[in-house]
Amino acid sequence: MGMVPYTKAQRLPDDAHILIVRTDRVGDLVLTLPMIDSVKETYPQAHVSMLVQSYTKNLVENDQNVTSVLTYDGFKNIGSFCSFVRTLKEKNFTAAVVAYPRFLVALALWYARVPVRVGTGYRWYSFLFNRKVYEHRKRVQKHEAEYNLSLLQAIGCQMPEVLRCVLKLTEEEERKGAIVRESLGIRSQEVLIVLHPGSGGSARDWKKERFGELARVLLQRKYRVVISGTEREKELVSYVAQHAGAECLQFISTLSLREFAAFLKTAQCVVANSTGPLHLAAAVGTPVVGFYPPVKVMSPVRWGPLTLKKRIFVPDPSRCSRCNGRMCRGNDCMDQIEVNDVVTAVGELLKDDI
Repeated sequence: MGMVPYTKAQRLPDDAHILIVRTDRVGDLVLTLPMIDSVKETYPQAHVSMLVQSYTKNLVENDQNVTSVLTYDGFKNIGSFCSFVRTLKEKNFTAAVVAYPRFLVALALWYARVPVRVGTGYRWYSFLFNRKVYEHRKRVQKHEAEYNLSLLQAIGCQMPEVLRCVLKLTEEEERKGAIVRESLGIRSQEVLIVLHPGSGGSARDWKKERFGELARVLLQRKYRVVISGTEREKELVSYVAQHAGAECLQFISTLSLREFAAFLKTAQCVVANSTGPLHLAAAVGTPVVGFYPPVKVMSPVRWGPLTLKKRIFVPDPSRCSRCNGRMCRGNDCMDQIEVNDVVTAVGELLKDDI
Protein backbone atom coordinates (compact mmCIF):
# COMPACT_ATOMS: atom_id res chain seq x y z
CA MET A 1 0.00 0.00 0.00
CA GLY A 2 1.91 3.04 -1.23
CA MET A 3 1.56 6.68 -0.38
CA VAL A 4 -1.07 8.75 -2.14
CA PRO A 5 -0.59 12.33 -3.34
CA TYR A 6 -2.79 14.64 -1.26
CA THR A 7 -2.78 18.23 -0.10
CA LYS A 8 -2.34 19.72 3.38
CA ALA A 9 -2.03 16.49 5.37
CA GLN A 10 -2.21 17.72 8.95
CA ARG A 11 -3.24 16.01 12.15
CA LEU A 12 -6.65 16.87 13.60
CA PRO A 13 -7.36 17.59 17.28
CA ASP A 14 -7.40 14.41 19.37
CA ASP A 15 -11.12 14.82 20.13
CA ALA A 16 -12.10 15.69 16.56
CA HIS A 17 -15.64 14.97 15.32
CA ILE A 18 -15.16 13.24 11.97
CA LEU A 19 -17.90 12.54 9.42
CA ILE A 20 -17.40 9.65 6.96
CA VAL A 21 -19.61 9.93 3.86
CA ARG A 22 -20.73 6.83 1.94
CA THR A 23 -24.16 7.30 0.38
CA ASP A 24 -24.46 4.41 -2.07
CA ARG A 25 -25.19 0.71 -1.62
CA VAL A 26 -24.83 -2.03 1.00
CA GLY A 27 -21.63 -3.63 -0.28
CA ASP A 28 -20.02 -0.22 -0.76
CA LEU A 29 -20.77 0.71 2.84
CA VAL A 30 -19.43 -2.62 4.12
CA LEU A 31 -16.14 -1.86 2.35
CA THR A 32 -16.10 1.53 4.08
CA LEU A 33 -16.21 0.00 7.59
CA PRO A 34 -12.38 -0.24 7.82
CA MET A 35 -12.31 3.58 7.78
CA ILE A 36 -14.04 3.65 11.17
CA ASP A 37 -11.41 1.43 12.76
CA SER A 38 -8.59 3.37 11.13
CA VAL A 39 -9.86 6.69 12.47
CA LYS A 40 -10.26 5.28 15.99
CA GLU A 41 -6.77 3.80 15.90
CA THR A 42 -5.28 7.20 15.06
CA TYR A 43 -7.71 9.28 17.13
CA PRO A 44 -8.98 7.13 20.02
CA GLN A 45 -10.84 10.09 21.55
CA ALA A 46 -12.46 11.17 18.28
CA HIS A 47 -16.19 11.03 17.60
CA VAL A 48 -16.97 9.25 14.33
CA SER A 49 -20.26 9.86 12.52
CA MET A 50 -21.53 8.38 9.25
CA LEU A 51 -23.55 9.89 6.42
CA VAL A 52 -25.31 7.08 4.53
CA GLN A 53 -28.51 6.25 2.67
CA SER A 54 -31.55 5.52 4.85
CA TYR A 55 -31.79 1.89 3.81
CA THR A 56 -28.16 1.19 4.79
CA LYS A 57 -28.33 3.10 8.10
CA ASN A 58 -28.88 -0.04 10.15
CA LEU A 59 -25.45 -1.38 9.15
CA VAL A 60 -23.61 1.20 11.25
CA GLU A 61 -26.19 2.11 13.91
CA ASN A 62 -24.98 -0.45 16.46
CA ASP A 63 -21.27 0.03 15.83
CA GLN A 64 -19.72 0.94 19.18
CA ASN A 65 -17.25 3.25 17.41
CA VAL A 66 -19.96 5.29 15.67
CA THR A 67 -21.34 8.27 17.60
CA SER A 68 -24.19 9.20 15.25
CA VAL A 69 -25.62 8.33 11.84
CA LEU A 70 -27.03 10.89 9.39
CA THR A 71 -28.95 9.95 6.25
CA TYR A 72 -29.03 11.35 2.74
CA ASP A 73 -31.47 10.17 0.06
CA GLY A 74 -31.30 13.19 -2.20
CA PHE A 75 -32.95 16.58 -1.84
CA LYS A 76 -36.58 17.19 -2.81
CA ASN A 77 -36.18 20.95 -2.94
CA ILE A 78 -34.05 23.85 -1.78
CA GLY A 79 -35.71 23.71 1.62
CA SER A 80 -34.55 20.15 2.27
CA PHE A 81 -31.04 21.12 1.17
CA CYS A 82 -30.97 24.07 3.58
CA SER A 83 -32.29 21.88 6.38
CA PHE A 84 -29.48 19.41 5.74
CA VAL A 85 -26.90 22.19 5.85
CA ARG A 86 -28.31 23.35 9.19
CA THR A 87 -28.01 19.81 10.56
CA LEU A 88 -24.37 19.66 9.48
CA LYS A 89 -23.69 23.00 11.18
CA GLU A 90 -25.37 21.85 14.40
CA LYS A 91 -23.18 18.74 14.51
CA ASN A 92 -20.11 20.98 14.46
CA PHE A 93 -17.93 18.51 12.56
CA THR A 94 -14.18 19.01 12.56
CA ALA A 95 -13.72 17.13 9.30
CA ALA A 96 -15.68 15.27 6.63
CA VAL A 97 -14.12 12.48 4.55
CA VAL A 98 -16.12 11.80 1.39
CA ALA A 99 -15.65 8.24 0.16
CA TYR A 100 -18.52 8.51 -2.34
CA PRO A 101 -18.41 11.96 -3.91
CA ARG A 102 -21.62 13.68 -5.00
CA PHE A 103 -21.87 17.35 -5.90
CA LEU A 104 -24.78 18.30 -3.64
CA VAL A 105 -23.25 16.59 -0.62
CA ALA A 106 -19.93 18.32 -1.26
CA LEU A 107 -21.77 21.62 -1.67
CA ALA A 108 -23.65 21.11 1.59
CA LEU A 109 -20.42 20.42 3.46
CA TRP A 110 -18.96 23.61 1.99
CA TYR A 111 -22.03 25.69 2.94
CA ALA A 112 -21.89 24.18 6.45
CA ARG A 113 -18.29 25.41 6.67
CA VAL A 114 -16.93 22.08 7.84
CA PRO A 115 -13.29 23.10 8.44
CA VAL A 116 -11.62 20.07 6.82
CA ARG A 117 -13.28 18.53 3.75
CA VAL A 118 -11.45 15.56 2.23
CA GLY A 119 -12.37 14.26 -1.20
CA THR A 120 -11.20 13.37 -4.67
CA GLY A 121 -9.20 15.88 -6.64
CA TYR A 122 -10.60 14.66 -9.97
CA ARG A 123 -14.19 15.96 -10.05
CA TRP A 124 -15.24 19.28 -11.53
CA TYR A 125 -16.53 20.27 -8.09
CA SER A 126 -13.34 19.24 -6.27
CA PHE A 127 -12.75 22.90 -5.42
CA LEU A 128 -15.32 22.29 -2.65
CA PHE A 129 -12.79 20.01 -0.91
CA ASN A 130 -9.81 21.61 0.81
CA ARG A 131 -7.81 18.41 1.21
CA LYS A 132 -7.73 16.49 -2.03
CA VAL A 133 -6.62 12.95 -2.83
CA TYR A 134 -5.56 12.30 -6.41
CA GLU A 135 -6.54 8.78 -7.39
CA HIS A 136 -8.65 7.49 -10.28
CA ARG A 137 -10.66 4.57 -8.90
CA LYS A 138 -11.72 3.57 -12.41
CA ARG A 139 -8.13 2.46 -13.05
CA VAL A 140 -8.74 -0.39 -10.57
CA GLN A 141 -5.19 -0.43 -9.24
CA LYS A 142 -6.25 -1.60 -5.77
CA HIS A 143 -9.22 -2.58 -3.63
CA GLU A 144 -12.13 -0.23 -2.92
CA ALA A 145 -11.38 -0.43 0.80
CA GLU A 146 -7.81 0.72 0.09
CA TYR A 147 -9.10 3.67 -1.92
CA ASN A 148 -11.34 4.57 1.01
CA LEU A 149 -8.48 4.32 3.49
CA SER A 150 -6.25 6.42 1.24
CA LEU A 151 -8.54 9.38 1.88
CA LEU A 152 -7.76 9.17 5.59
CA GLN A 153 -4.08 9.85 4.98
CA ALA A 154 -5.13 13.46 4.36
CA ILE A 155 -6.05 13.75 8.05
CA GLY A 156 -2.99 11.94 9.37
CA CYS A 157 -4.21 8.34 9.52
CA GLN A 158 -1.83 5.57 8.50
CA MET A 159 -2.69 2.76 6.11
CA PRO A 160 -3.15 -0.49 8.08
CA GLU A 161 -0.68 -3.30 7.52
CA VAL A 162 -3.52 -5.77 6.98
CA LEU A 163 -6.63 -4.93 4.99
CA ARG A 164 -9.63 -6.36 6.83
CA CYS A 165 -13.35 -5.76 7.08
CA VAL A 166 -15.31 -6.91 10.13
CA LEU A 167 -18.97 -6.33 10.91
CA LYS A 168 -19.31 -6.54 14.69
CA LEU A 169 -22.72 -7.96 15.62
CA THR A 170 -24.42 -7.66 19.00
CA GLU A 171 -25.44 -10.72 21.01
CA GLU A 172 -29.10 -9.94 20.31
CA GLU A 173 -28.47 -9.78 16.56
CA GLU A 174 -26.62 -13.11 16.64
CA ARG A 175 -29.49 -14.60 18.62
CA LYS A 176 -31.94 -13.38 15.94
CA GLY A 177 -29.83 -14.97 13.20
CA ALA A 178 -29.84 -18.29 15.06
CA ILE A 179 -33.63 -18.09 15.50
CA VAL A 180 -34.10 -17.60 11.75
CA ARG A 181 -31.96 -20.66 11.01
CA GLU A 182 -33.94 -22.69 13.52
CA SER A 183 -37.27 -21.44 12.12
CA LEU A 184 -36.25 -22.84 8.73
CA GLY A 185 -35.90 -26.26 10.34
CA ILE A 186 -32.11 -26.44 10.05
CA ARG A 187 -30.46 -28.22 12.94
CA SER A 188 -27.18 -26.99 14.41
CA GLN A 189 -25.21 -30.01 13.18
CA GLU A 190 -26.40 -29.65 9.58
CA VAL A 191 -24.34 -27.85 6.92
CA LEU A 192 -26.19 -24.80 5.62
CA ILE A 193 -25.37 -23.30 2.21
CA VAL A 194 -27.09 -20.00 1.36
CA LEU A 195 -27.43 -19.07 -2.31
CA HIS A 196 -28.24 -15.44 -3.13
CA PRO A 197 -29.01 -15.26 -6.88
CA GLY A 198 -29.95 -11.57 -7.12
CA SER A 199 -27.72 -8.51 -7.29
CA GLY A 200 -30.03 -5.53 -7.66
CA GLY A 201 -28.32 -4.71 -10.95
CA SER A 202 -24.95 -4.01 -9.34
CA ALA A 203 -23.11 -6.54 -11.53
CA ARG A 204 -23.50 -9.19 -14.24
CA ASP A 205 -25.32 -12.17 -12.76
CA TRP A 206 -24.80 -15.90 -12.99
CA LYS A 207 -28.01 -17.22 -14.56
CA LYS A 208 -30.87 -18.26 -12.30
CA GLU A 209 -30.94 -21.64 -14.03
CA ARG A 210 -27.34 -22.24 -12.93
CA PHE A 211 -28.20 -21.30 -9.35
CA GLY A 212 -31.07 -23.79 -9.47
CA GLU A 213 -28.81 -26.50 -10.85
CA LEU A 214 -26.20 -25.75 -8.18
CA ALA A 215 -28.82 -25.98 -5.44
CA ARG A 216 -29.99 -29.35 -6.77
CA VAL A 217 -26.46 -30.79 -6.74
CA LEU A 218 -25.77 -29.46 -3.23
CA LEU A 219 -29.02 -31.01 -1.99
CA GLN A 220 -27.97 -34.33 -3.48
CA ARG A 221 -24.83 -34.07 -1.36
CA LYS A 222 -27.02 -33.77 1.74
CA TYR A 223 -26.36 -30.11 2.43
CA ARG A 224 -29.23 -27.88 3.54
CA VAL A 225 -29.77 -25.20 0.92
CA VAL A 226 -31.56 -21.87 1.37
CA ILE A 227 -32.26 -19.46 -1.50
CA SER A 228 -32.33 -15.92 -0.10
CA GLY A 229 -33.56 -12.64 -1.47
CA THR A 230 -35.52 -9.48 -0.82
CA GLU A 231 -39.24 -8.95 -1.38
CA ARG A 232 -38.44 -7.57 -4.85
CA GLU A 233 -36.53 -10.76 -5.64
CA LYS A 234 -39.37 -13.06 -4.60
CA GLU A 235 -40.02 -14.41 -8.11
CA LEU A 236 -36.32 -15.05 -8.68
CA VAL A 237 -35.99 -16.90 -5.35
CA SER A 238 -39.08 -18.97 -6.14
CA TYR A 239 -37.78 -19.87 -9.62
CA VAL A 240 -34.41 -21.05 -8.31
CA ALA A 241 -35.98 -23.06 -5.50
CA GLN A 242 -38.47 -24.77 -7.79
CA HIS A 243 -35.69 -25.58 -10.24
CA ALA A 244 -33.72 -27.17 -7.39
CA GLY A 245 -36.40 -29.43 -5.98
CA ALA A 246 -38.80 -29.78 -3.07
CA GLU A 247 -36.15 -29.90 -0.34
CA CYS A 248 -34.79 -26.46 -1.25
CA LEU A 249 -35.81 -23.73 1.21
CA GLN A 250 -36.73 -20.14 0.40
CA PHE A 251 -36.03 -17.15 2.61
CA ILE A 252 -37.43 -13.73 1.72
CA SER A 253 -35.77 -11.48 4.24
CA THR A 254 -37.71 -8.92 6.24
CA LEU A 255 -34.79 -8.63 8.65
CA SER A 256 -32.65 -5.58 9.18
CA LEU A 257 -29.33 -5.68 7.33
CA ARG A 258 -27.45 -6.54 10.50
CA GLU A 259 -29.90 -9.31 11.40
CA PHE A 260 -29.62 -10.70 7.88
CA ALA A 261 -25.84 -10.66 8.28
CA ALA A 262 -26.32 -12.56 11.55
CA PHE A 263 -28.33 -15.20 9.69
CA LEU A 264 -25.57 -15.47 7.07
CA LYS A 265 -23.13 -15.99 9.93
CA THR A 266 -24.98 -19.19 10.82
CA ALA A 267 -24.28 -20.58 7.33
CA GLN A 268 -21.23 -22.65 6.48
CA CYS A 269 -20.96 -21.03 3.03
CA VAL A 270 -22.64 -18.28 1.01
CA VAL A 271 -22.70 -18.30 -2.81
CA ALA A 272 -23.62 -15.04 -4.53
CA ASN A 273 -23.04 -12.61 -7.35
CA SER A 274 -20.99 -9.47 -6.71
CA THR A 275 -23.50 -7.85 -4.37
CA GLY A 276 -24.12 -6.68 -0.82
CA PRO A 277 -24.89 -10.06 0.81
CA LEU A 278 -21.55 -11.43 -0.42
CA HIS A 279 -19.75 -8.67 1.49
CA LEU A 280 -22.02 -9.04 4.52
CA ALA A 281 -21.22 -12.76 4.70
CA ALA A 282 -17.49 -12.14 4.38
CA ALA A 283 -17.61 -9.41 7.03
CA VAL A 284 -19.12 -11.80 9.61
CA GLY A 285 -16.60 -14.55 8.82
CA THR A 286 -18.64 -16.90 6.63
CA PRO A 287 -16.78 -18.53 3.69
CA VAL A 288 -18.01 -17.18 0.35
CA VAL A 289 -18.06 -18.04 -3.34
CA GLY A 290 -18.44 -15.00 -5.59
CA PHE A 291 -19.18 -14.50 -9.30
CA TYR A 292 -17.65 -11.49 -11.08
CA PRO A 293 -17.86 -10.36 -14.72
CA PRO A 294 -14.71 -9.71 -16.79
CA VAL A 295 -15.32 -5.95 -16.64
CA LYS A 296 -12.46 -3.89 -15.23
CA VAL A 297 -14.54 -1.52 -13.11
CA MET A 298 -16.45 -4.52 -11.65
CA SER A 299 -13.31 -6.54 -11.03
CA PRO A 300 -12.71 -8.48 -7.78
CA VAL A 301 -9.38 -6.62 -7.63
CA ARG A 302 -11.49 -3.63 -6.56
CA TRP A 303 -14.73 -5.22 -5.36
CA GLY A 304 -13.75 -8.66 -4.06
CA PRO A 305 -14.90 -9.74 -0.58
CA LEU A 306 -12.31 -8.94 2.08
CA THR A 307 -11.70 -12.41 3.48
CA LEU A 308 -9.24 -15.26 3.01
CA LYS A 309 -12.12 -17.74 3.10
CA LYS A 310 -13.29 -17.27 -0.48
CA ARG A 311 -13.32 -18.64 -3.99
CA ILE A 312 -13.85 -16.18 -6.84
CA PHE A 313 -14.95 -16.97 -10.39
CA VAL A 314 -14.25 -14.57 -13.28
CA PRO A 315 -14.93 -15.63 -16.90
CA ASP A 316 -12.35 -15.23 -19.65
CA PRO A 317 -13.66 -12.72 -22.24
CA SER A 318 -11.37 -14.21 -24.91
CA ARG A 319 -13.48 -17.39 -24.69
CA CYS A 320 -16.74 -15.53 -25.18
CA SER A 321 -18.14 -15.54 -28.72
CA ARG A 322 -19.95 -12.29 -28.08
CA CYS A 323 -17.03 -10.38 -26.51
CA ASN A 324 -14.19 -11.93 -28.54
CA GLY A 325 -11.64 -10.68 -26.04
CA ARG A 326 -12.82 -7.10 -26.29
CA MET A 327 -14.97 -5.08 -23.91
CA CYS A 328 -17.71 -7.16 -22.30
CA ARG A 329 -20.88 -6.83 -24.38
CA GLY A 330 -23.37 -8.75 -22.28
CA ASN A 331 -23.96 -11.53 -19.81
CA ASP A 332 -23.05 -14.50 -22.02
CA CYS A 333 -19.54 -14.94 -20.65
CA MET A 334 -20.92 -15.70 -17.18
CA ASP A 335 -22.04 -19.05 -18.63
CA GLN A 336 -18.39 -20.13 -18.53
CA ILE A 337 -18.76 -20.63 -14.78
CA GLU A 338 -19.62 -24.31 -14.46
CA VAL A 339 -21.81 -25.74 -11.71
CA ASN A 340 -19.40 -28.59 -10.97
CA ASP A 341 -16.55 -26.13 -10.46
CA VAL A 342 -18.67 -24.15 -7.99
CA VAL A 343 -19.58 -27.35 -6.13
CA THR A 344 -15.87 -28.16 -5.86
CA ALA A 345 -15.16 -24.65 -4.55
CA VAL A 346 -17.86 -24.99 -1.90
CA GLY A 347 -16.41 -28.34 -0.83
CA GLU A 348 -12.92 -26.86 -0.53
CA LEU A 349 -14.17 -23.99 1.63
CA LEU A 350 -16.10 -26.34 3.91
CA LYS A 351 -13.02 -28.52 4.33
CA ASP A 352 -10.78 -25.52 5.00
CA ASP A 353 -13.20 -24.11 7.58
CA ILE A 354 -13.37 -27.28 9.70
